[in-house]
Amino acid sequence: SFPLFATPSHAPFHKLSTDTNLTIPPYAPLFPVLSANILSSSILTGLSLAVVFSVLTQSTGLSMPPLHPIPSSKPSLIAFDLDGTIWSPDMYMLWGGGAPFTRGPSPSELRDSSGAAVKLLGVSGQALDEVKTDEGWGGTRVSWVSCTDEPSWAEECMEKFLTPAGARLVDRVDLQMIYKADKQTHFRELAKETGLDYEEMLFFDNEKYNVDSVKKLGVKCVYCPQGLTLEAWQQGLGMFE
Repeated sequence: SFPLFATPSHAPFHKLSTDTNLTIPPYAPLFPVLSANILSSSILTGLSLAVVFSVLTQSTGLSMPPLHPIPSSKPSLIAFDLDGTIWSPDMYMLWGGGAPFTRGPSPSELRDSSGAAVKLLGVSGQALDEVKTDEGWGGTRVSWVSCTDEPSWAEECMEKFLTPAGARLVDRVDLQMIYKADKQTHFRELAKETGLDYEEMLFFDNEKYNVDSVKKLGVKCVYCPQGLTLEAWQQGLGMFE
């Protein structure tokens, strides 16, 4: 059997991450260091530490701290682009492969028919878990706003990607606006369908021209060229404080 917690002599998180290609969530320092033995176990090979910590919190009763405190005036709707924001690469970059997709070595990775990897970016899984499970976010809706070139592939990816809490991406959203159009069109439809004002909405996109376009409506927008990183998430929530 393996000890759950490391002694001070074990390597720090960043060293373990380098050796095992595991992703360190921002809340990692709040937990005792996992032992090198358990991380090297074949059972956990390829799993992100976010998944490991999810298991630990469920088994120990500890609460996983939020990525960012819920703002005092929280958004009523949070919208995310897909390609380059939630996952990478863009669907069109998989032409020659594409569907069907299979789950990869971790819940946050898929493989297309050619073997190419598609991965969740940044804290996208954790952020979606928080918004849809934390009571403090009650009433906030989540939507995709995407112009992806392969909507059916995107739909399949949403069915097969899992968040750190083990939920499918498709089960973490309330609305889907996935079609070719200027993204102002998507948000006009969202406003009509939800009855919300644009000022109550928050939008994340990795394309600057989409951000500049939607911002003109009054939507609070975050340009995130590296995808939904922790910094981008914090920046967006900070707009409502």
